[in-house]
Amino acid sequence: MKPFVILLIFLVYTALLFLVTWLTARRATNRAFYIGNKESPWFVVAYGMIGASLSGVTFMSIPGWVGDTQFSYMMVVFGYLIGYFVIATVLLPLYYKLNLTSIYSYLEKRFGFWSYKTGAFYFLLSRTVGASFRMFLVVNVLQIFVFDAWGIPFIVTTSIFILLILLYTFKGGIKTIIWTDTVQTTFMLLALIVSIYLIMKHMNLDFGSLIKTVADSDYSRMIFQDWNDRRNFVKQFLSGIFIAIAMTGLDQEMMQKNLSCRSLKEAQKNMFSFSFSVVFINLIFLTLGASLYLYATYKGISLPVRSDDLFPTIAIHHLGPVAGLVFVIGLISAAYPSADGALTSLTTSFSIDFLGLPGNNRLTEKQKEKVRYMVHFCFALLLLLVIVVFRAINDRAVIDKLFTIAGYTYGPLLGLFAFGLFTRYSVRDRWVPWIALASPVICYVLSTHSVEWFSGYKFGFELLILNGLITFGGLLLVNRGKNSA
Repeated sequence: MKPFVILLIFLVYTALLFLVTWLTARRATNRAFYIGNKESPWFVVAYGMIGASLSGVTFMSIPGWVGDTQFSYMMVVFGYLIGYFVIATVLLPLYYKLNLTSIYSYLEKRFGFWSYKTGAFYFLLSRTVGASFRMFLVVNVLQIFVFDAWGIPFIVTTSIFILLILLYTFKGGIKTIIWTDTVQTTFMLLALIVSIYLIMKHMNLDFGSLIKTVADSDYSRMIFQDWNDRRNFVKQFLSGIFIAIAMTGLDQEMMQKNLSCRSLKEAQKNMFSFSFSVVFINLIFLTLGASLYLYATYKGISLPVRSDDLFPTIAIHHLGPVAGLVFVIGLISAAYPSADGALTSLTTSFSIDFLGLPGNNRLTEKQKEKVRYMVHFCFALLLLLVIVVFRAINDRAVIDKLFTIAGYTYGPLLGLFAFGLFTRYSVRDRWVPWIALASPVICYVLSTHSVEWFSGYKFGFELLILNGLITFGGLLLVNRGKNSA
């Protein structure tokens, strides 16, 4: 596929998003930016969250990851179901009861100023890194297949992409994203289905035959019993529970969409329907991954050095122009949710949690809006910087690196919220930042030396659980006894 065609697809799709933005952002207020005036239909939120949760990482990284981990990731996904149930029945009722806009303000109500700022800081760190990793995947493909051919530097490509996102989220915020996510989810799922169909066609298989071929292959192995293996099914399942709780339930971006629903009941409907959809769709993505590897073997295609490049390489160079077109549309539709929601939630969290913008009575609404615009722009620049740095150091499947880093950055949040919800102790608030800093450092040391210290044991995604437990234990050490309330 010629670079000009890919660029044209990108521009047409972007124009569609700007049309949706224009329709949804007219007369948007600060309240609409933060929580969509609490008018978002739950089924629209649920459908759009599929694209937001999957993003470019799922679209490209999970299919390629099958070569290293087979279907073991499904045990993580099954764990998600339990995690989403906890979110719907424990966290959402709490957030709605306290009428929160930023979920981290709960920590101030429960523990105090420093706990609140610590939780908000770890979200900003987690979401900045996570969103940058997701955006990198997509921008890197556009760079390789479009802009390299024209001699345009990677930093320019990234700047263009972030500028477009900045422009269409600038005013409407979460109100706009709720609706653009539905467009993006639709195109991504269509690309997934069409891609599988084209592989079937090129391998002369019908759907049933393809499923049997995948099931009979080594790629479909889901259960790994070796306790020392990072893919051990028990560790994967337990990790999935806490990954869902931390990266969805304790994440401002994902919860901001739930909090824009009209009521708690509607937000819970959203979470339950979303959770089962995610399980089914992840299974299809893994099937696509196995199909890509089987197709490569069938055609004698050399595998790329980086597993993330498998899908784009086969779609664009080996399956014909229709597959290339479909892949590019799917990739672009998976790209925007990686960035727009992140940029909006980062702006929301910083504006509320660090600037106290909504409750600042010394500023007019117009002045608050100007400050919010400035915060929005600064976070766009920060994302640009992190993406450029990440490109220079990346050497693994992005989803692997994403979950590994999430274990370090979301762990303190997990420990803080768990301590707040499941104990009645208050804490020495000024000690909390130090505990939250020490916990990831301890986890890093343990992970680095686990093979020699623990008889060959290798930490996987369960590092998140350990991090949360260490934070929880540290809070116990600095507790001040039970609250009287």
